[in-house]
Amino acid sequence: MKTIITTSKAPAPIGPYNQAILVKDTLYISGQTPIDPATGKLIEGDVKVEAKQCMQNLKAILEEAGMTFENVVKTSIFLKDMHQFSKVNEVYGNHFDADTAPARETVEVANLPMFVNVEISMIAVR
Repeated sequence: MKTIITTSKAPAPIGPYNQAILVKDTLYISGQTPIDPATGKLIEGDVKVEAKQCMQNLKAILEEAGMTFENVVKTSIFLKDMHQFSKVNEVYGNHFDADTAPARETVEVANLPMFVNVEISMIAVR
């Protein structure tokens, strides 16, 4: 019924969850933080750099499932500071065509795992 999707090109989970779960034609990708999968270390600093790493991690998981950003139908962005919205939106927007972009919400949160500034999750469909 469900298939676990795992790739070494995205960070290993830091808890009891998987990178992604494929159910029929729908892929549910866990929230990705700015961890460099090659080193296992957190990319810190500018929120744009962090968002770029999140998107690279998401791309790797999509590719492992045989999908691309074109398959994404829903995203959730969690920000530590909503004043950083435009910077994250710029990075995020580079991966989607404005006319066919997925549904999305962006929420400000008090804290995120490892106190990162941004975390992004996605749902994609074949």
